[in-house]
Amino acid sequence: MKFDKHYVAFAALSAALLLTGGRAFFETFALSARNDEYTHILLILPVSATLIYLERQRLQPARGWELRLSAAFIGLAVVIICCTLLFSTSFTNDVRLSIHMFALVLAWIGIFVLCFGRRSARIVLFPLLFLFGLVPFPQKVLDSIIAQLQLGSAWSAHALFTVCGVPVIQHGVFLTIPGLTVQVAQECSSIRSSSMLLVTTIILAQVLLRSPWSKALVIGLAVPLSVAKNGLRIFTIAMLGTRVDPGYLTGRLHHQGGILFFLIALLGIFAVLIICQRAEGTSLKAS
Repeated sequence: MKFDKHYVAFAALSAALLLTGGRAFFETFALSARNDEYTHILLILPVSATLIYLERQRLQPARGWELRLSAAFIGLAVVIICCTLLFSTSFTNDVRLSIHMFALVLAWIGIFVLCFGRRSARIVLFPLLFLFGLVPFPQKVLDSIIAQLQLGSAWSAHALFTVCGVPVIQHGVFLTIPGLTVQVAQECSSIRSSSMLLVTTIILAQVLLRSPWSKALVIGLAVPLSVAKNGLRIFTIAMLGTRVDPGYLTGRLHHQGGILFFLIALLGIFAVLIICQRAEGTSLKAS
């Protein structure tokens, strides 16, 4: 990878973008550092940068400057920012932050296209698009996702109780078994581990698989697997608390056991990845 004016321009324009949009970047990373629901954002930039770096040998700056396509990205970003400023009273702070970050990512991609051209952008298309993971969900969208995770986790735990012959009654996010009523609260939705599992799965599928269909299959399984592992966690704690020791209901497994069930779900993802890799190998040999 040769050092020339295109790399200098990219570094300078990226720095200028960070300076002009520094407040949105700062607020986004501060939000992800203090709020478990946004922790996954901390992974996005390092992963994208690493994946682009790994492709550095294939990246060749364009002879000229890719003005037309880059202008479309940057122009759209400017229009979005201007509209949010013009109608600022129509947006809450969290919605405004999401819009600003979306526009900044668009502009950043536009800067990359300007400096390195379409061919290089196609080579690193995934890490460029992965940057949109920096955009935080507005609170209303996040609350809706959490509500669906709560309900899905409750249904998953209900299914496990039923399969194991444990009498269970479900009313929304409330589960009642002999000797215990469990509420799947927002704090029990596992939004943090679900987000981390989804991001991790996307990265693994991109790196380890070739077929778009295989990638889509593995990524699509991440959400139901996340719901299932949360249901397993509820089922395990409830059974241990009613059959072994009530201390399990408030103990370390309840408060700190999320990593154990995350690893169980991750093992499931690895199993599917191995199956898909073998299927891809078979299809390649057949062709």
